[in-house]
Amino acid sequence: MSRVLHRSGAIPPVAVRGEGIYLHTADGRAILDASGGAAVAAIGHGNRRVAEAIARQAASMAYAHTGTFSNQPAEDLADILVGHEPGGLTRAWFCSSGSEGNEAALKLARQYFLEIGQPGRVRTIARRQSYHGTTLGALAAGGNMMRREYFEPILSQAHSLVSPCFSYRFKYDGETDDAYLDRLSAELEAEFQRVGPETVIAFLAEPVVGATTGCVAAIPGYFKRVREICDRHGALLILDEVMCGMGRTGTMHAWEQEGITPDIQVIAKGLGGGYQPIGGILISERIVQALANGTGGFLHGQTYQAHPVACAAALAVQHVIRDDGLLENVRAMGARLEAALVDRFGNHRHIGDIRGRGLFWAIEFVADRGTKAPFDPSLKINEKVKREAFARGLSGYPMGGTIDGKRGDHYIIAAPYIVSAPQIDEIVDRLGLAVDAAFS
Repeated sequence: MSRVLHRSGAIPPVAVRGEGIYLHTADGRAILDASGGAAVAAIGHGNRRVAEAIARQAASMAYAHTGTFSNQPAEDLADILVGHEPGGLTRAWFCSSGSEGNEAALKLARQYFLEIGQPGRVRTIARRQSYHGTTLGALAAGGNMMRREYFEPILSQAHSLVSPCFSYRFKYDGETDDAYLDRLSAELEAEFQRVGPETVIAFLAEPVVGATTGCVAAIPGYFKRVREICDRHGALLILDEVMCGMGRTGTMHAWEQEGITPDIQVIAKGLGGGYQPIGGILISERIVQALANGTGGFLHGQTYQAHPVACAAALAVQHVIRDDGLLENVRAMGARLEAALVDRFGNHRHIGDIRGRGLFWAIEFVADRGTKAPFDPSLKINEKVKREAFARGLSGYPMGGTIDGKRGDHYIIAAPYIVSAPQIDEIVDRLGLAVDAAFS
C-alpha cells in the first residue's frame, strides 16, 4: 500500500536510481528516459558535478530568507543567465516551478502598468491549447481545456483566448502561410479591440507549445506579427519557455529562432534539469526601471524564492551545458531524431504529423491520414502507446486532447541533451515497436 496520492490513482513503478538517460526501477528494470520526464532532465541523471554542488551548498547554507538576504548561488545564476543581457533581459527572479514563474510574470506585468500610471490594464490574452501552469492564476491564463474543465467556476475571467498557430490542425486546405498569418493576426487584433486595447496587460504564449499539443512551433513570421500588435497597443509580450527553453530547441532561448525578444520570459524545467525544483522569470530593463522609478520593488515574494541549494544546482547544470557543448549536441542529435522519426513513421497510416525542434519532437496519431481524423478519445491511444513503450523499456511523454482538450493523441520525445546517436536510434526503434503493437 502506498500512502502517496498518485496522479492517476494507480501505484506506479518506483524509480530508485538514475544514470545518464536511464532510470532504474525497484523491480530491476532499466528504463530509457526518452523525454527526461516532462522535458526536465536536460543533462540526464546522476551527474556528479551537480550532485556535489548541491552537497556543498547544503552543507554551507541551506536557506536564507530573501526578505533579508541575497545568496551567492542566486547572484551567480542570474549573472550567467542575463549578465550578457540577451534580448534586453537584464534581471532574473527565481522560484520553484514553471507555474509559479507564470504567476510571477502575470503579477509583474500588472505591477509594471501600475508603476507607469496605466491602472486600467487588467487583462491578458493567450491562446487555446496552450499551457502555463496548474496553479489557479496560471491555469486561468492558459488554454489547456482539459485541465481547466473541473475548475472553470473558480478561474479568473480576466483572461481571454485566441487561436493557436497550429498549421497541421487549423490552417485551411489551400491556405498559404501568409494568408494563415493574416487570419491569426486579424483575430488577435480583433480580440484587443473587443476587450479594449487600453485594458490589455500582455499577450502570453509558448514559442513552441509543449505537452498540450505536442511540440508545435509557429510558422515563420508569426511571432513578429504578435510582437508588432503588442507594441502597437502598448501591451507586454510574455513568452513561456518553461518546457521549450533553456536549450531544448537548440538555442538557449526558443525566441532566438523567432527574430523577436520578449518583455518577460518564463523558465523552469531545463533550468535545473530536475536536480532541484526551480523556475523563474527573466525581465527586460524597461520593466526593471519602471519599478526602480516607482515603488522600488516587486510586490511578490515566496518562502523558497531564490533558494540557495536550488540555485546552486541550476548554476551547476548551466555550467555543464556550456562546458560540455551540449547545445551543439542538441542540434546534431535533434537533426538525427527528426530524420529517424520521418524514416520510421513518415508513411505510417496512423501517424498524421511529425513536428518539433532541437530535441523536442512529437508524433500525432490519427485514425485516417487523409482526413486527419483523430481517434475516438475513449480508445486512449496515447495511453496504449505509453504502455507498449514502457513494456519495451521506453518512457516518453504521451498526451490526449491535442486538438481541443478532448480529441487527439500525441507522444513526445524530449531526450536529455547528452543523448548519443546510438541512443537516438534505440529510442526510435523501441517507439516504433510500441506503436506497431498499440495498433496491432
